[in-house]
Amino acid sequence: MQITVNRDVSIGDCTLGSLVIDGVFECYTCEDKVREVVNHPVSTWKVPNKTAIPSGTYPVVLDVSARFGPGSPHILSVPGFEGIRIHVGNTPADTEGCLIVGQARSEGRVLQSQLAFDALKPKLQAAMDRGEPITITFINAGVVLPATTRA
Repeated sequence: MQITVNRDVSIGDCTLGSLVIDGVFECYTCEDKVREVVNHPVSTWKVPNKTAIPSGTYPVVLDVSARFGPGSPHILSVPGFEGIRIHVGNTPADTEGCLIVGQARSEGRVLQSQLAFDALKPKLQAAMDRGEPITITFINAGVVLPATTRA
């Protein structure tokens, strides 16, 4: 399963976007501000708990989170970040670098987050049950991927 998050331009401390699974729109996303400076170490641009993860592709597993419980989507191997999850929330205030999902969005927030998460989680679980690797790719606004890597 290939998940792609297409980020819009950050406005203030918020970055909205859309989440696509294997080329099909699934839901909207909300993250902290994209502060990434390409080709510079994360430690030079990261503001703890207020920064979207770096663009790139990362593995995803479902595991147990002390905060979110069992079956929590966990984004692994993010440089300079730990414990990055996909979870419920509405605004960047509800995240510390994680990805929030919603079925609708308005200025600086996603809406109907629980509904979006409840629709997404079984799809992730089904992929895990099939033994299918799950990856998530974050693409910053204005970046065009080569045709061979597009979802």
